[in-house]
Amino acid sequence: MAYTALYRKWRPAVFEDVKGQDHIVTTLKNQIRTGRIGHAYLFCGTRGTGKTTIAKIFARAVNCERPVDGDPCGECAACRSIAAGNSVNVVEIDAASNNGVDNIREIRDEVRYSPADGKYRVYIIDEVHMLSTGAFNALLKTLEEPPSYVIFILATTEAHKIPVTVLSRCQRYDFRRIGGETITDRLAEMAAAEQIDAEEKALRYIAKKGDGSMRDAISLFDQCIAFHYGERLTYEKVLEVLGAVDNEVFSRFLRTVAGGDTVGSLRLLEEIVLQGRELAQFVLDFTWYMRNLLLFEASGGGESLDVTEEDLARLGEEAQLVDGGTLMRYIRIFSELSNQMRYAAGKRVLLELAVIRLTKPQMEENMDSVLQRLRELEKRLDEGNFVLPEGAQPGGGGQGADSPGAAGAPGEARDSAAGPGGRDGRREEQVTVLPKARYEDLQLVREQWSRIAKALGGAVCPALLGAQAEPFEDGCIMLDFLDPNLYMIGSRESVLSELESYVRDNFRREITFRARLLADGEKKETRYISEGELKEKIHMDIVTEND
Repeated sequence: MAYTALYRKWRPAVFEDVKGQDHIVTTLKNQIRTGRIGHAYLFCGTRGTGKTTIAKIFARAVNCERPVDGDPCGECAACRSIAAGNSVNVVEIDAASNNGVDNIREIRDEVRYSPADGKYRVYIIDEVHMLSTGAFNALLKTLEEPPSYVIFILATTEAHKIPVTVLSRCQRYDFRRIGGETITDRLAEMAAAEQIDAEEKALRYIAKKGDGSMRDAISLFDQCIAFHYGERLTYEKVLEVLGAVDNEVFSRFLRTVAGGDTVGSLRLLEEIVLQGRELAQFVLDFTWYMRNLLLFEASGGGESLDVTEEDLARLGEEAQLVDGGTLMRYIRIFSELSNQMRYAAGKRVLLELAVIRLTKPQMEENMDSVLQRLRELEKRLDEGNFVLPEGAQPGGGGQGADSPGAAGAPGEARDSAAGPGGRDGRREEQVTVLPKARYEDLQLVREQWSRIAKALGGAVCPALLGAQAEPFEDGCIMLDFLDPNLYMIGSRESVLSELESYVRDNFRREITFRARLLADGEKKETRYISEGELKEKIHMDIVTEND
């Protein structure tokens, strides 16, 4: 006897065997029990969720001679004939290949004749969205006012392609994706009946790969059984058959990427390739893994995630290593990669390039990459692990630890003659005299700079901490940036306006801010003093000569 695929062998024969569609099953059974049967139904939903199965059960139930609580008895002549596919009362049409006007005209001619036996003629039109515009128009009148003995059941995976005039004439039922637990239980039931020894973890993974489709999951289960027939079906064997990767590998890969270890990430990728894993599947699964981690962080726990306790503990550890913004950048890159790999011949090259982009955000110029670099910079600043530019002193060249370029206290001893030929080899320091008001504004901003930057928060904080405050005009401070990425954030009009508002509200000063990007080597060591300080030092009045 020829082998029958499991999804066909285990196709439900009664409503009670249908899993995951209770809202539809209950409604249809009530209609059959009470005799309130409609003339046109539209079943919508993704593949493998039970649309055609329920349509066939419904066709048997309405023609059954002895229905049992809305279910077909399965033993009367009508039930046996329909189940065997020999009944002229139930007609199945594949609209993908029979989508012309002539096909629908044949149906329109047939419905004139009442059934020879049984109560109803049932037309099941699968993939109905494939019908042509003319075919839909030919169907409309018959669909609206069919004979009392005719029932139309239209099934589709793309309801948005069906004309509104057809939708308005049908009772619409939306089939849901079937949950992982429901599919796992069904697979376990099948494994017990077929005398197959299978690990629960293996069944869970197959159910997950089914992606809400019972038929897809059963087909994958059938495939795994065939490959390891007569052996215990383990989780590792399922991964081998499907070309997938264990979550432990995803965890290792994520940790090396988050640590910026490009070489380690590429070596791990090499191991995956040598094991013969499917790279496109690896990209999809890793994207899903990062999605779970992002939801774990966003919800503060994994109560809503369908994962094992072991995986949940691993997610808890990794949530401390990668923040949500970085995860969204990773997911964006891998989502783009998944689309590119569909039509690419060199999938491995594309994947390796994506891995390098993950570990080296400086290679990208988009905003989320810049933000990730700023977050890393802020973390290093908080930890005190920040490398200053060559020749710079802590606090901006002896200018205050928490403000950019803060001036030294009045009277602080400095070796202004030190420079290329000075005692300590430092660059020559310039001394600039400022009017009292400008000097006080500069001192205020420099002394309070750390407080101001932290108050603005987010990505603005590390950007402002990377700037140096310099006097510009009366009532105006210039922010000098050496890093183009920091300048891009700190120079925005909204940031400068927020700075001005904060200074006005908290220090009662009207100070405007501007920003500029310095060229390499343009930064100078400048010390600013007030006119009053200069008078104290030289003990004489300052005379300003007119030109």
